[in-house]
Amino acid sequence: MVMKKLICSFFIVLNIFCVSICAQTEPQFQSYTAGESLTYEAKFSKIIKGIAIADLSFAVERASNNRDYLITSDAVTKGSLLKLFKQRFVQKYESIVDGENFSIRRTVKRDEQGDRVRESEALFDYAEKKVIYIETDPTDAARAPRQIASPIQNDTQDLITAIYTLRRLPLTVGKTFNLTVSDSGLVYKVPVRVTARELQKSILGKVWCFRVEPEVFGENRLIEQKGSMILWITDDSRRLPVRSQINANIGRIEVKLKKIESK
Repeated sequence: MVMKKLICSFFIVLNIFCVSICAQTEPQFQSYTAGESLTYEAKFSKIIKGIAIADLSFAVERASNNRDYLITSDAVTKGSLLKLFKQRFVQKYESIVDGENFSIRRTVKRDEQGDRVRESEALFDYAEKKVIYIETDPTDAARAPRQIASPIQNDTQDLITAIYTLRRLPLTVGKTFNLTVSDSGLVYKVPVRVTARELQKSILGKVWCFRVEPEVFGENRLIEQKGSMILWITDDSRRLPVRSQINANIGRIEVKLKKIESK
């Protein structure tokens, strides 16, 4: 469970920047570009040089109604993680986003950890101000669905759509935001600081990036253990997340952008 949370932290760090500031700040950058696909590689290190453990990808398309957006994301472990932790991890998301106000409408997820498989759906009802989350076990038809309902605000996002919300915002060094994100039917408040503007090596060459530090570790946080997380987002019109660094007791996970595609 710990390793799953650490790998998923990259999704979390990209996505928890859902923003109560959205209602206050006019977006400056376009992020929902149909046909855009981003691929990342995650590496784990303790003492030795980092070894590849997972691939992560995000893709944006128009939904079937040609009005909304469909965002798909996948995280799949590589062989090294199986040797280290004897566990296969696969996570798939599908998020439907309103094409006019960019609010999250629906999230569908499939989570595989070895023999454990869970499928879930979260429906965001802004009229009733709540998210309804239902989780099932497709391998056990007799198992009763798990259901959670939590109150939400108009600015709540899921773990995926918050990436694109963040990319639409003007970032400034010294800013601190209190953000809201819903995951598995629960809702979290996460303080996020923009701490620096730094030059980073990437597949784009050397690029200036904002260094963003969300407080996702700790009691009553998304990851309830000690640790820290940093995300670097390009300071240009693309607002691309090019690197993430996750530090925890078991070691460090480095996630870097490896491929950009557009249709």
